[in-house]
Amino acid sequence: MSWFFLLMGVGAETLSHVALKSTDGFNKPLPLFIVVMGHLAAFLFLSHAMKGIPVGVAHALWAGLAILSVTLLSAIVYRQHVDATVWIGMVFVAIGIGMINLSHGH
Repeated sequence: MSWFFLLMGVGAETLSHVALKSTDGFNKPLPLFIVVMGHLAAFLFLSHAMKGIPVGVAHALWAGLAILSVTLLSAIVYRQHVDATVWIGMVFVAIGIGMINLSHGH
């Protein structure tokens, strides 16, 4: 169940961060509501994930997966160009996430 909560936290964090751009400096109420609720949900889910996953592992996975998903979703939603250097960095993040998951410490 912890892994489910971790993925839900990543999803909430991703939605929140992508919606942040649409707030137009906190001037648009609907995107602002999505940002606030997304952050609250992300931390709620992360706290449940940490019941079964060590804090350092859960946070590293949460942050790394959120970085990947925000980058991918913002490239789609906002048509933001991401150059090859950024994608190479994302590959390193993904490798790090894989290494964490393969460790025997969690």
